[in-house]
Amino acid sequence: MVQTQSYVPLASRAVIALGGADWRDFLHNLISQNVETLAVGEIRFGALLTPQGKVFYDLFVIGREDGCWLDVAAEHRDAILQRLMIYRLRAKVTIAPDEAEVAVIFGEGEPPGEGWLADPRLPELGWRGYGLVAPQGATEGDEADYIVFARSLGVPGPADWGIEQTYPIEANFDLLNGIDFKKGCFVGQETTSRMKRRGTVKTRFLPIRFDGAAPAPGAEVLVGERRAGQVLSGSDGLAMASLRLDRIEGAELTVDGRPVQVVRPGWFERALA
Repeated sequence: MVQTQSYVPLASRAVIALGGADWRDFLHNLISQNVETLAVGEIRFGALLTPQGKVFYDLFVIGREDGCWLDVAAEHRDAILQRLMIYRLRAKVTIAPDEAEVAVIFGEGEPPGEGWLADPRLPELGWRGYGLVAPQGATEGDEADYIVFARSLGVPGPADWGIEQTYPIEANFDLLNGIDFKKGCFVGQETTSRMKRRGTVKTRFLPIRFDGAAPAPGAEVLVGERRAGQVLSGSDGLAMASLRLDRIEGAELTVDGRPVQVVRPGWFERALA
């Protein structure tokens, strides 16, 4: 198969290393993802939530021989380190920044080789690597292009959910393998489980298409004069939006007077079927 893959260093991401005798129990009781069953060389997607159940920080957990790596937003790594230290109490856990650089491989082609881990959210997102060089045949791409690519698949990112603003189910963490509802307690678990159990999720993140430049973040999505949501992050022709599902079905939507069309990705429809 002809390789048409891009290698993209992710300057927006950074790594935290956890180790020590209690690292697994410590992390398992904090985040939305199951850590007890995490194997060496496995990657899982999840989040650290507020006690009220909103997204503090997204993260990927990578199993290692002596602990795990957390792949987190670089701009928030220090804050995440501080928060983990607060939760540590007397647990035998080491928590420290690590200099491994984060990169992704995406595009058509075979798996890139040893060390690269398939993105646990969606196969089309490619592979994530830590401290790895570009495989032969891949061309170096730009992180902005990868963000647009992920958005075209309907996958939101940190610019969309922010900090302490969004419930993870609204940002589709449950549909993108970011929440384990069978694992038991974690910070914010009560609210998250109740939303899932009651099936009362009215708002979800979905892409919208339009002509021209992206509307400003926060711009209202309207059905006539009725509010149906708001724009999140975007680029020319495509943006992510937070939408009321009960108001957009079959409706003619506008933003700033321009018509917009909701994109419902196949994975989204299948997950909700």
